[in-house]
Amino acid sequence: MLKLVHDTTATAENDPEAMTIDLDELCRVAAQEMLAVALLAERRAYLEANAGELDATGKRLVVGNGYARPREVTTGAGMVEVAAPRVDDRREGERFSSAILPAYMRKSPKVTEVLPILYLRGLSTGDFAPALAEFFGSSAGLSASTVNRLTEAWQAEHEDWSGRDLSGVDYVYLWADGVHFNIRLEEDRLCCLVIVGVRPDGTKELVALADGYRESTDRWAEVLRSLRDRGLAAPVLAVGDGALGFWGALRDVFPSTREQRCWVHRTANVLDALPKRLHPDAKAALAKIYEASSRTAALEAVKIFADTFAEFPKATTKITGDLDVLLAFFDFPFDHWIHLRTTNPIESTFSTVRLRTKVTRGAGSRKAGLAMAYKLLEAAQHRWRRINGHELVPLVRAGATFIDGELRERNAHTIADDETGSVAA
Repeated sequence: MLKLVHDTTATAENDPEAMTIDLDELCRVAAQEMLAVALLAERRAYLEANAGELDATGKRLVVGNGYARPREVTTGAGMVEVAAPRVDDRREGERFSSAILPAYMRKSPKVTEVLPILYLRGLSTGDFAPALAEFFGSSAGLSASTVNRLTEAWQAEHEDWSGRDLSGVDYVYLWADGVHFNIRLEEDRLCCLVIVGVRPDGTKELVALADGYRESTDRWAEVLRSLRDRGLAAPVLAVGDGALGFWGALRDVFPSTREQRCWVHRTANVLDALPKRLHPDAKAALAKIYEASSRTAALEAVKIFADTFAEFPKATTKITGDLDVLLAFFDFPFDHWIHLRTTNPIESTFSTVRLRTKVTRGAGSRKAGLAMAYKLLEAAQHRWRRINGHELVPLVRAGATFIDGELRERNAHTIADDETGSVAA
């Protein structure tokens, strides 16, 4: 039994049971003792539950059988040594298996989860042992090969996910973007085609993640056709960068889906066509367009922008020539505007991917890079919050008419009726 004393003069010589201990060591020792007690209690419960199991001579078929050879287990409290209690179960087809410490377990599930998280967050495979050995008490099981096996498992997981059935899900809005990052062992950068969707309850989910080539229309069409063929219904609105080959593919696969261009990308395109000295004024003028309270006010701001920068027709045409797809968000609920004007849900999430690839100078292969991005986004989507006004998303799917963000009253009864039909689906 562990004995702690406050007297710093006590030593092992004058009190063999006394010892000084720091906080980390205390946690480790306590965890080791608690684990031993829990394993004994687990075996005792198993023996008591089967005490009535007897053979023809009246002897018990289920009895204790000493302890297994000690083994070290890496836990969140550090490395602990465990001698698991054994059970001799002579019943045919029956075998005792500890739920606390399964056979051959060397790392607790929480520690196992830590490895991919640290890797995805930027820790290189070669840094695992020196970074974690002191904390866990040993570098066993924390080698680069462990992470390499994880990446192989992620690739298989991504392939299965990419072929999942979509007939039971619905996405009312979609964001689409192509994100580029380096591949260490290849010359071409990986173009990651990403689609994030909004469910009828307002939650955001990763819909598609695929390898693309220069964001071509053909590759985007393959991705969208795969979604459609697996049961996905046409979304009401898609948001993306105007330069994407995505739009040609969308019109072919989901012709009924409306289009909204990302204002962040469009602002950057406009500024590229203007002298740098005019950028502050241009940004302010563009903000008055997409932050307008109504379509009418936005059109007035467009006219002011066009007049102010009339000597730069290349810049002004980028706005005046695409008003139908730049101002589409005005036909949707006001609370949704902040979400529909940009592809920020994708851009902000991929900052983690860029951190990971910057640290390691890119994944080793395209498949590994894609799998890494998939795992990062899969983990991130659990933290994504629902869009504002999420209760209005079913109305959008039902075909409600919104004018300058407000629900058109004369359609209210029709929409209510539809909620029991298409919305529920």
